[in-house]
Amino acid sequence: MPSPAPVPGSPPPPPADTPRVPWWRTGWARVGFVLAVPVLGVLNAFLGFLMLVLALVLLWWGNVWRKRWKATATVAAVILFGAILPPAPQDRTSETVAEADEKARNAGGAGGSSAPAPGSAAEGGRKPGTKRKVAPKVPDYRGMRLDEARRKAQADGFTVGDHNASDQDDAIWMRSNWTVCFQRAGTSSSSTRTIDFGAVPTDAPCPERDGEAIPWPPMPDLVGATWKAAQKKLVTLGVLPDRTYADTAYVNDQLPDEGKYDKWQVCTHDPARKEPVTDTTWMTLWLSAPDNDCPAGAGRDNGSAELPDRDDDGDPDYHDPFPGDRNRNSTFPDGLSGSSGGSGGSSSGSSGGGGWGGCRSRWC
Repeated sequence: MPSPAPVPGSPPPPPADTPRVPWWRTGWARVGFVLAVPVLGVLNAFLGFLMLVLALVLLWWGNVWRKRWKATATVAAVILFGAILPPAPQDRTSETVAEADEKARNAGGAGGSSAPAPGSAAEGGRKPGTKRKVAPKVPDYRGMRLDEARRKAQADGFTVGDHNASDQDDAIWMRSNWTVCFQRAGTSSSSTRTIDFGAVPTDAPCPERDGEAIPWPPMPDLVGATWKAAQKKLVTLGVLPDRTYADTAYVNDQLPDEGKYDKWQVCTHDPARKEPVTDTTWMTLWLSAPDNDCPAGAGRDNGSAELPDRDDDGDPDYHDPFPGDRNRNSTFPDGLSGSSGGSGGSSSGSSGGGGWGGCRSRWC
């Protein structure tokens, strides 16, 4: 039945398949991303920054809003992000709390100096009969996670700042992954109590002084130790087992299954002895079976020396049960399928094996 003709003056019918706009490109979604900036920023400044970038992208990419609306939303997002960032210290002091106390004690107890007269300027204008004001004790936040130390210091009334305590100029991101090593307290020009934390990544040791190099432990000499003993030494340095790899010192050797080469000895390793072991160092230990000595050039040519292999079948003689028969080795003791010229056991294994398609490699 034909469809009725449209009535003059009526709006045209909507198209059959109207494309749907993705939810994240709707107006409400864009507003939601802007409002999420301060929420995530309170939890973590880095997450708030990422949300700010995402909100700005969505505000300007494929948005049909008018330009002044986009600009207004952009300014609002930046203001919301800036509002949740903690203010930086206005005036850092050059002395730690401990240094200030020590100087005060030395000034009061120096030999030959007379005590200041009561009520004088040296006495701070204190009148007779009044008690001297004692500065509030600064809590010790060292050893705490940086984000936790900041929260507690702010709750204690401090304006908090932080910096990298090492000799590197890396900025601090993800404060939950940093540890406080040093703290410097003081008072700003506006009489605000300030404290500045010097921190390093959590897996790093603290420098001896603020701003010095991180004292990474040196790589010990592991040559001659077994794989198991070497692993224990590396764990004491903070090296996780999944950052240590084992390899064979001989190119034609093969490691057994994990746990079966615990008694293999270390011939050389990378990093070398006395090199710094950082929190990103990956270890490689080249090993040799207890039946063999280490190659003469283990330190120069890692994994390039070869063990004796008389039948040239890829199996070193020390664990090849058939060192004179290249058609049989530790992987295929009954012989490789399709081989000829071997021993009787090899021939029988070849005739009864089948299914190998004439493959002569030990890796088939």
